[in-house]
Amino acid sequence: MKSARLFTYCLTACALLALAACSPKFNWREVRSKDAPYSVLLPAKPSTFARSIDLDGVPVTMTMTAAKVDDTVFAVGSATVPDAAKAQAALIAMKTALVKNIKGTVKAEKTTTAASNAQGLSASIDVEAVGATPGGKPEVLFGHFVSKDKEIYQVIVMGPEKAVSRENAETFISSFKHN
Repeated sequence: MKSARLFTYCLTACALLALAACSPKFNWREVRSKDAPYSVLLPAKPSTFARSIDLDGVPVTMTMTAAKVDDTVFAVGSATVPDAAKAQAALIAMKTALVKNIKGTVKAEKTTTAASNAQGLSASIDVEAVGATPGGKPEVLFGHFVSKDKEIYQVIVMGPEKAVSRENAETFISSFKHN
């Protein structure tokens, strides 16, 4: 009788393990924005919303497309600034606001600027920051902030410091393509 229960228990446990193996936590899929010219790989089904924000005195409507896996958020924000000359300042404002949201400290940062075409410049800021949630739990932010002429983007991964995989953050951020 005990061996039958043990067999049933083992069979059930194996079935659950097999089911877990068939439903991965990260189900990467390509998403193309309807609001801005970009594509990105997201690890789960995304949600999209828009809201007005102020980027250091420049009001814009930012559209966010985001997916969440456990407590980790993968998101792309896109907006258009009124003047391409304000794009670099907008990138800095986005980066600063996100680092401030986690009361963070920047661990690494890299800025690049290049001519994109006859119409203007393209710039990017890559950042890794650590901070804490309002409840005091350690949090990490990986961010890629990009401008191309008047279009600006924030590509971010944010979540519990011990739960965010650098590999998943790199997969997400490196998959971002602006057209």
